Amino acid sequence: MSRTAASMLREALENVGVRYTFGIPGVHNTEIYDELARSDSITPVLVTHEGAGAFMADAVSRSGTSLGTLVIVPAAGVTHAASGIGEAFLDGIPMLVIAGGVRRDTGRKYQLHDMDQHALLKPITKGTWLVEKHADVIPTIYEAVRVATSGEPGPVFVEIPVHLQLFTGEEGPAVTAPVQEAAPVRCTAAQVGAAAELLRKATSPTLFVGWGAVDATAEVASLAERLGAPVSTTLQGVSAFPARHPLHAGFCLGRAAVPAVERTFAGTDCMLAVGTRFGEIATGSYGWAPPASLIHVDVNPAVFSANYPAAVALEGDARAVLRLLLQALGETAVATAAARRVQVEGTIREQKAAYLEEWLRHDTQGRVSPARFFASLRRQLPDAATVVLDDGNHTFLAAELLPIHRARGLISPTDFNCMGYCVPATIGAKLARPESPVVGIVGDGAFRMTALELATATAQELGLVVFVFNDGELAQIAQAQQIPYNRKTCTVLGPLDIAGVAQATGAKFLRIGSDGEIDAVIRDALACASRERKPVLVDVVVDYSKHTRFTQGIVKTNLERFDFATKARLVGRALWRRLSG
Repeated sequence: MSRTAASMLREALENVGVRYTFGIPGVHNTEIYDELARSDSITPVLVTHEGAGAFMADAVSRSGTSLGTLVIVPAAGVTHAASGIGEAFLDGIPMLVIAGGVRRDTGRKYQLHDMDQHALLKPITKGTWLVEKHADVIPTIYEAVRVATSGEPGPVFVEIPVHLQLFTGEEGPAVTAPVQEAAPVRCTAAQVGAAAELLRKATSPTLFVGWGAVDATAEVASLAERLGAPVSTTLQGVSAFPARHPLHAGFCLGRAAVPAVERTFAGTDCMLAVGTRFGEIATGSYGWAPPASLIHVDVNPAVFSANYPAAVALEGDARAVLRLLLQALGETAVATAAARRVQVEGTIREQKAAYLEEWLRHDTQGRVSPARFFASLRRQLPDAATVVLDDGNHTFLAAELLPIHRARGLISPTDFNCMGYCVPATIGAKLARPESPVVGIVGDGAFRMTALELATATAQELGLVVFVFNDGELAQIAQAQQIPYNRKTCTVLGPLDIAGVAQATGAKFLRIGSDGEIDAVIRDALACASRERKPVLVDVVVDYSKHTRFTQGIVKTNLERFDFATKARLVGRALWRRLSG
């Protein structure tokens, strides 16, 4: 049968379960868009900027409902999308990126958009493919999807030159669409037994879980309960363990962790880490010393002992490995676990209550208390809701103060840590889960980067809410400048009419100016989004005068790394500027 490559691509995308594509049509992909318009199962979404489209695709994949997919023009579309592709790559998120390509049948040089897209994307993808004949279209898409979703997931790139889209050609032999399967378990029974023995002998075991454990929450809970062990999470893995579980201690490790983690993890003699790479954010800028008995579970063997030496490394899918570990431990393997659990749960309750009270007592000078905002938002959101964050001070406030009870219920850029993520990712998350409330929380600096994508939400009739934490600064960096420099260079923002942005993009506008308005405005925003199927933009006049434990911890950790002379110079400069003004 003779067909165009665009027709074959549509069939392949339908067969692998793609529900949405994101991008902008151009001269090198209009045939693809024409085919997508014929699909009964795929909706092509026009975005304002391809970078935002990549964030939308990223959020679709993180939702777990389908594979986030881009269909973009070559060259400029690819470079625009690179930030979102990089975010997916460093965070281990599957994504299928499809771009048109210049004609390769004319022998001409210097065509429009003529560049080596594969060299550009090689460092931030798991693989790239150039389709050279019609028979390769469907097999190439299937192989790209298999690579994107296997092992540690990540983005992949496929270029389909425009002449293959325009002209017909012969199909290849029929091939079967890939079926996503859990990563194989490559650890041995002896390794699992060794890990179980370390946990059995531990007097103060702990669990630390990341995004790699997000689909193994039941197994993590069973292990924590059997061991009487507290659980902490990475930033990306905040939703990997339900916050209402009495063994949930909180976020991060070391001195950058919340008090419940700091107290219950102090003196740990054995840690089980699942689905984490022990990256900079997860460890509070590496301000944490691991126990000698560190058990590390991950699908990617490259992470083992990369930053901290693992006593036992268990390679494989988190759910499968943890089930083997539970079997190896046995039902009565840990005699002291019950008593330990009572003590640990009591400490967690006390520390969480004290930390919240510390925030509630803080004088916000008439601005909105982050603690009161998050408490109200949690009360009014169902567990099935999705919360989307950006990169900024609000990110760590949410990690410390907003309990998340559902796996994949919090979406946040992490290791690539790209500003501008929230607004488009909130759109992607709402498309992925239209039946559930979706809210975004973004700083006013990051909001400026992709705010116009609210027009995309309006066009798609999406009832979502975006809360802008508005303090007039790039808060996380401004705080980092203020402490050592006593000045804020290029972190104080110019004026922005947020109400005007809402009007321009078709969103409804609301404002929270003080604590007394929090409950009513959140209620009205959620109701309006649901009732009117339109985006709601809420300006939150937030107070950032109290620093998170994360910020306090990394400042101390990084300062201590400097030699005495550098430390003296930095402290001296800070003191002089405070005295001299």
